Amino acid sequence: MDLKQIFQTNNPIIGVVHLLPLPTSPRWGGNLKAVIARAEQEATALAAGGADGIIVENFFDAPFAKEQVDPAVVSAMTLIVDRLKGMVTIPIGVNVLRNDARSGMAIASCLGIEFIRVNVLTGIMATDQGLIEGRAYELLRYRRELGSEVAILADVLVKHARPLGTPNLTTAVQDTIERGLADGVILSGWATGSPPTKEDLELAVAAAGNTPVFIGSGASWENIPQLIQAADGVIVASSLKRHGKITETIDPIKVAQFVEAARQTIKTKQEQKTGSSVKVRN
Repeated sequence: MDLKQIFQTNNPIIGVVHLLPLPTSPRWGGNLKAVIARAEQEATALAAGGADGIIVENFFDAPFAKEQVDPAVVSAMTLIVDRLKGMVTIPIGVNVLRNDARSGMAIASCLGIEFIRVNVLTGIMATDQGLIEGRAYELLRYRRELGSEVAILADVLVKHARPLGTPNLTTAVQDTIERGLADGVILSGWATGSPPTKEDLELAVAAAGNTPVFIGSGASWENIPQLIQAADGVIVASSLKRHGKITETIDPIKVAQFVEAARQTIKTKQEQKTGSSVKVRN
């Protein structure tokens, strides 16, 4: 996966638009216009704050369908993502929760957006929806059938879940890339708002080789200077919300604060790397 080709940078900061409950979800409020308006506000806040990309997900549809969502959810997400695509110029991705990667691929391919997130691409995870099996074979075949080049960012040992068995993190990363053919991998903490450790990120990067590794949860302006040193990019949502509440909308000031903290560290890291290269050549 060529991060620079998609995001115009090798260390992208991707903000998340959490959609309000969609039609047929347990908490659906009956007003799609309100869902669209909030999504537009959040996407605009992320773009204005300097994010390099956006990922749209049906976060407030919980409790989630285990795998295939209702067609109304797919229709609503397609409509919303298409609206956002016309409003912002930064790359957009989609994550159809809990693990409807096929619908995500269909939305992304039809709209010509750049990437999807898949919570379980390979292996079996015990979740609050039950056992979820990775379906990399079906997803990769489907992408080929669609003639699509949509990138697949796959979680490794995804949050709010536990693996069947006790896989080593290194093995899990390698299997996701080499056997699941993920274009990028995502490492999170145990739950929403919980960050991975820097040590685990370093292990994942070492195992991933040339495949990019993203921080998938828990990043904030306080910890991003440490975490981004051991990753190729970050997906961020909770810490950008007003008053620090997940139910609130995104605060553009917090976005700008986060982006500045991350980019300053990235710049320092790149300068150190360049300095080391010059020193070696001399």
